[in-house]
Amino acid sequence: MRKTPFGIAALVAGATSVALLLSGCVAGESSGAAAAPASAAPSGTVTEGGTLNIDYATYNPLSLVIKNNGWLEQALKGQNITVNWVKSAGSNKANQALLSGAIDVGSTAGSAALLAKANGSGIQVIDIFSQPNWAALVVPANSAIKTVADLKGKSIAATKGTDPYFFLVQALAANGLSLDDVTVQNLQHADGWAALQNGSVDAWSGLDPILSNALTTGATELYQNVDFNSYGFLNANESFVKAKPDVAQTVVNAYEHARAWAISNPTETAGYLATEAAIDPAVATTVITDRTNLDVSPVPGDAQLSVLKTIGPIFVQTGDVASQDLIDTALTTIENPTFAEAADPNAIGE
Repeated sequence: MRKTPFGIAALVAGATSVALLLSGCVAGESSGAAAAPASAAPSGTVTEGGTLNIDYATYNPLSLVIKNNGWLEQALKGQNITVNWVKSAGSNKANQALLSGAIDVGSTAGSAALLAKANGSGIQVIDIFSQPNWAALVVPANSAIKTVADLKGKSIAATKGTDPYFFLVQALAANGLSLDDVTVQNLQHADGWAALQNGSVDAWSGLDPILSNALTTGATELYQNVDFNSYGFLNANESFVKAKPDVAQTVVNAYEHARAWAISNPTETAGYLATEAAIDPAVATTVITDRTNLDVSPVPGDAQLSVLKTIGPIFVQTGDVASQDLIDTALTTIENPTFAEAADPNAIGE
């Protein structure tokens, strides 16, 4: 596998740059972005009691760091708030849980967040947890398929509503094909890998860490392009943000505490991923050090909007969103940078 620029050096260097990141002085800052207004709730709101429903996912390593260290439970203990962790198997599942109110905060790819927002989901992006290279097209090790162009007339597994699906759409277009030239089997990520193994599909558009594990156990990478991946978005329901802005701020504080910790402790972070995903620690290390860039600004802003503006028209072309007007409206309201701008990693104790 060709390594991306997301190596150990970048991770370690990032540990010293957290303060700059939080000030919004690097790529992704909110300057110039059309963002949602800050919460209308009083700034002195103190939530007492209740439950914070929040997701964790193997594609979001910071969620694993926070969950395993119990930082949110400790931070919210004084407010008598219980933390309920809900596992997300993919961006589509996180979006479903957010829409139903099963979770207050969920992690998705940026593409999936835009799709949900354009179709009426009341979410706001409150933090950027990573810039990953988490999707790629893979085929069986002995496959006669050697190029993306060879996929014409073939069957491909992908999870609709997630980055790997939109990665597939872009990869096909970049190689002179479209969805009309292939058959897409809409399977959850793990099921897509299983289908590739049993020969039910010819190729799979996969997601880490299942993807990296597959490359060590019988799959061959056909195509990757980091520019076809969107950022890792931490999304919150607007109703939650308005009613409990203090809890939302605590969540973002925890994420920024976890970012600094993960950058300084890549081996331990990979260990959490290996355990949760049931993969070899060496594979988990590859995911964290070579395919995940945590050293990005947490503030939703222009960098993310630029990617979403490229992906948005694809939704209209594929019929996933009814019109470009819905995309444009979503782009002006999806980001709420206020929590990341105010993040205080030191507010979270260990």
